[in-house]
Formats: sequence, C-alpha cells, structure tokens
Amino acid sequence: MKLKMDKAGRSVFPKPLRKRLGLGQALELEVVEQPGGVLLRPVAVQPAMVLIDGLWVHCGKAEPGANVERLLSDVREERSQATLKP
Repeated sequence: MKLKMDKAGRSVFPKPLRKRLGLGQALELEVVEQPGGVLLRPVAVQPAMVLIDGLWVHCGKAEPGANVERLLSDVREERSQATLKP
C-alpha cells in the first residue's frame, strides 16, 4: 500500500485501512523514527485518576497555575469532616 504526501506534509490513510485498524477522527499518533522509515502508532491515552488500593491517585499533570498544596489541604479537610460525621 502506498500513501502520497501533499505540500503541507499531510497524508490520508485509505478508509479500509482506517477501518481495519480502528483509526478514528482526531486520533493522536506517535511518530517513531527507525532505520529505513517511520513507525506510526496511536498514543495511549491514560486516565488522570486511577484507583489504587481503594484510593484515587492522580497520575496526570496539574493544570498550569494549579495550587497543589491548597488542593491537597481542601481534600484532607473534606475527608476529615466526612469521618467526623455520625
């Protein structure tokens, strides 16, 4: 199978290939340079929050300007209040 690249560097994957590989719109691809060519693969999307041993853990990146210390303080206060309620 061959693809052509336009002046802007864009290529279009044939519809049968997109369908077979499950490639949809707005899919982000990672480009890996290899000897003799490039490898394109979908970027693995990981959730920002995961449940580990019954606790939600943030694994993503904080938004720019986020006050992490304040956020942690607020969450701790909410947990304290919840445990004090009968």
